[in-house]
Amino acid sequence: MKADARRDRPERPKRAATGSARSSKRATDRHEHPPRRLPCLPPEPQIRSAAAMFQALGDPERLRLMIRLSEQEICVSELAELAQEQLTTVSARLKSLYAARLVKRRRQAKHVFYSIADDHVLQMIRGAVAHAAEPNSPHAHAH
Repeated sequence: MKADARRDRPERPKRAATGSARSSKRATDRHEHPPRRLPCLPPEPQIRSAAAMFQALGDPERLRLMIRLSEQEICVSELAELAQEQLTTVSARLKSLYAARLVKRRRQAKHVFYSIADDHVLQMIRGAVAHAAEPNSPHAHAH
């Protein structure tokens, strides 16, 4: 019976495959402001590298390490003690930050010291923390 009921229904009008005439216009034809000079994008490898930096900073624990390192160079064992974490856990986080070129390291005897890679990274960390603290930020008080 259901098959018969479907056959007896009036046929619905089909939508045009190409869409309306308005949607066929180019996007630039619809702008009502004067043309602007848009910035050129950096090369793809540079964009991917920057994205990897933000991805590495996306973890709150790695960001905490970066904030600690923003003041001074610190040994891995000291960082583990400050974070109350296993040395291997902190080392893995630092390895991610190092791979993203956000920190540099140096060995002194049995100790490995980490520090912020350069002033660009330092400014990025300080800027992000300051921006998060702004009262108009929708996430300033999120927990």
